[in-house]
Amino acid sequence: MDPVTLTTDRLLLRTVGPHDTDAVYDAAQDPDIQRWTTIPSPYLREHAQGFTEQIVPDGWADGSAFTFGVLLPEGELVGVVGITMRALGVGEIGFWAKKDHRGNGYITEAAVAASHWAFTTLSVDRVEWRAEVGNIGSRSVAEHAGFTIEGTLRSALNNKGVRRDAWVGSLLPSDLGLPSTAPYLPAPAS
Repeated sequence: MDPVTLTTDRLLLRTVGPHDTDAVYDAAQDPDIQRWTTIPSPYLREHAQGFTEQIVPDGWADGSAFTFGVLLPEGELVGVVGITMRALGVGEIGFWAKKDHRGNGYITEAAVAASHWAFTTLSVDRVEWRAEVGNIGSRSVAEHAGFTIEGTLRSALNNKGVRRDAWVGSLLPSDLGLPSTAPYLPAPAS
């Protein structure tokens, strides 16, 4: 699939490329991004270069992952949001925000836009969110974006060689007022 550009009221979401390598590298020096995400630590310039020049374009080309840089109208990178395909009809969202742009709703806005795009363009019927237990910032974004927190999965994440428990949540097309590609029959209330 060719990369696409999405817009929201305040943001531009477009694929990251070689021209974003320095911005990605600089943002990823933040200890919180290195702590809560699975990026390498220490994060070297070669990691940013591999991300912007190989991982992101390869994901778009083979349809396995769709990564968007989240930019302000003047072009400043404020974060990244991506949808990775996990199973038929299921995508998993991941995101991070630059330290100086946290708390203003940019990543929430971008997560909703990327999820809406996945529902309407990729025919996804479920977007999953996972974060290590304790990552309050990520959980806050997910909850504000409309994700239903479904529980805790034991030993569900491997972050730098250590198994960790993860919160899991989901967003369905109906949560955004959209139809599903397949009928959904929820479990009866008990």
